[in-house]
Amino acid sequence: MSLRRRTSRIPQLLFAASLLGVLVAPPAAATTAHPPSGGDLPLRVATYNIHAGAGVDGVFDLDRQTAELRSLDADVIGLQDVDRHWGDRSEWRDLAGELARRLRMHVSFAPIYSLDPDRPDGPRAEYGVAVLSRHRIVGAENHEITRLSTQDPDPVPAPAPGFGEVVLRVRGLPVHVYVTHLDYRPDPAVRVAQVADTRRIMAEDRGPRILLGDFNAEPDAPELAPLWRELADADPGAPTFPAQAPVKRIDFVAVSKGGPGAGITVRKAWVPKTDASDHLPVVADLLVRRGKGR
Repeated sequence: MSLRRRTSRIPQLLFAASLLGVLVAPPAAATTAHPPSGGDLPLRVATYNIHAGAGVDGVFDLDRQTAELRSLDADVIGLQDVDRHWGDRSEWRDLAGELARRLRMHVSFAPIYSLDPDRPDGPRAEYGVAVLSRHRIVGAENHEITRLSTQDPDPVPAPAPGFGEVVLRVRGLPVHVYVTHLDYRPDPAVRVAQVADTRRIMAEDRGPRILLGDFNAEPDAPELAPLWRELADADPGAPTFPAQAPVKRIDFVAVSKGGPGAGITVRKAWVPKTDASDHLPVVADLLVRRGKGR
């Protein structure tokens, strides 16, 4: 199969449905809770690397992952390691679309790889990231950032898609949500470039901004330091990987610190225990300050 690269700004809005939430009380969180004030908007967000539908046992089980995602009761979820007709490991299914239908949420999928189908009438084999949202998605883009391809035999760092962005309408307020999956290799060089790309892309937008993702680096990693100039880490106070006996936190919810109408307060954050993936999710309760965005 040949690899087809996508351009940096391609809408990936796939599916929209009415919302349905199952209320679940969150456990005690590591961060200090602050009561809502004024016109601030409460928003629960989560990030979760779903390991292409497989749990810590290596068994593909989308029912198990659906139940876990439903239990988070999140308004917005950023997903990584998402297959869409990718291969046998996920039964050639569209995981983003299926999860959205099961949870009755809107979805935007941003492929990192989009490969030619095995047969002329078949769907493209895609792998990437996705955003699920209870709130209406009014815009979506698939940005390019620096990547070292896992599909090329002799890869070199080059721009490639898979940095997803959506604009949500939260009670009339535009909120930018980004979802990413940074390079996994021990050498941080590609992540350094990806962080620079991320900051450049996010700087194009005003108003409240939320970055969700698997960064494949811990909070104090030097390559992540530039992110913390504009963003605040919603620290859940617990590791996220590997799920069975986690020793490091490489999964993040990060929010814009301030500026006119851009600030977001983290009320609390936590890491639920689950065996539905090889990562644990991070969940955060936020207060989004009203203001003008674009």
